Amino acid sequence: MKGVKNWMVLTALVLLAACTPKTTEPVVTTDPKPAAPSPVDENLSPCPKFSDAPSPDEAETNYVLYRDFLRVDDYDQAYALWQKVYAVAPAADGQRNTVLADGIRFNERFISQTADTTQWEPYVDKIFDLYDQIQECYPEGGYIVGRKAFDLYYKYRWRASKLEMYNMFKESLETDGEDVQDFVINPFTSLLVEMYFDDKIPLSEAQMYAERIKALVANGVENCEGVMCDRWAIIESYAPERLEAFETVKGFYDCDYYTDKYYTQFEENPQDCDVILTVFSRMKWGGCDETSEKLKELIRVGNENCVEEGPLEKAYEALRNAEYDTAIELFETAANEAETPEKKAQWLLTVAKIYYAHKRNFPRSRQYALQAAEVRSNWGEPFILIGQLYASSGPLCGPGTGWESQVVVWPALDAWNRAKRIDPSSSSEANKWIGRYAKYMPTKEDVFQRSLAAGQSFRVGCWIQETTTIRTAN
Repeated sequence: MKGVKNWMVLTALVLLAACTPKTTEPVVTTDPKPAAPSPVDENLSPCPKFSDAPSPDEAETNYVLYRDFLRVDDYDQAYALWQKVYAVAPAADGQRNTVLADGIRFNERFISQTADTTQWEPYVDKIFDLYDQIQECYPEGGYIVGRKAFDLYYKYRWRASKLEMYNMFKESLETDGEDVQDFVINPFTSLLVEMYFDDKIPLSEAQMYAERIKALVANGVENCEGVMCDRWAIIESYAPERLEAFETVKGFYDCDYYTDKYYTQFEENPQDCDVILTVFSRMKWGGCDETSEKLKELIRVGNENCVEEGPLEKAYEALRNAEYDTAIELFETAANEAETPEKKAQWLLTVAKIYYAHKRNFPRSRQYALQAAEVRSNWGEPFILIGQLYASSGPLCGPGTGWESQVVVWPALDAWNRAKRIDPSSSSEANKWIGRYAKYMPTKEDVFQRSLAAGQSFRVGCWIQETTTIRTAN
């Protein structure tokens, strides 16, 4: 971009690539047929096994039969036989936790078939009792405490505080180290962010675990094989994005973090003043020295192409120097003193973009975008931004699993379609975002499972609080 241009905030730089990260469901590996253990094998479980049963042959036969019934979803007969096996040989052949894991599976089914939630507690108690038995019979490092935390976080939140779940995930991670269970990372990341901003953990702890999470994700993605690569791809789409919340904390990330993340944007768009401003501001926020070669290059190009003169010079200077509160105040003043509705709307939208890109305060960003739209009618850009706010709220509005994170796409589509409707000149931009995010909507199966249907009205909660229309990705 040549010539003098305002150093506006480039919202697109901070829009994340995917808004609907899913969780990686933990799997208890089971084997339908017990192996014949050697009688001298000292590595067998200390818990009662087939060989300890009053009638070992009968116990093994019942085991094989109940597993066969499970394969054809005959839960009634399977459960009756499972109870007999569990009573005499909960450790199966001493080499696998199949019987105990299947007990969890049965109780989860009982919960799914019990509409009255007040009747769930005995089943949940049994599930956690079975977890404890697995840990006793087959110690598996940090797996069980991580699995219990996972279930508490996604299924039984009333049974533990966020801090308790956080500490359980932390124990699992500390126990397993580089061999961390992949399903631990997404919920632990979410809780890490919440615990810091709720003043439950110190800055140093949040920084340490943020770095460890990034290293674990990078290692998992690099070294995965087969189906595990799909699981690590889900984690990679969520955890780093959630950790971006810490960018609002001065000093949390250093200069290298912001340089690595943002400077390539400048290299790809060296003449774009929006990009130059965003990259320069983020690197300054990260404490980069202006004598560094990369920052000097940004200053040089910015001074050649993007100098702002006049009443708003101080506002843009504050924005360049990562003095975001000062910049907001100055742009608000400019908006209040603007001579035309177009200028007032532009400065209000700039404030909205600062709240989005730099303050990560989505409600305030929407507030100013709506003010801009009210001042300047038939302007699509504020609704483009609002759609981006909604679409990137997946990690904020859901625990990393599908539904709650996916439904935010519906009001995002509403906003982009509104931009197209009132301002045809914004159609190209709106269509770009629609094409990018429509595939992340819930599937027909997701909608059907909740006794809903495409075309119905639906109220999206979280900070969005918008009534929208159900649509599906397929």
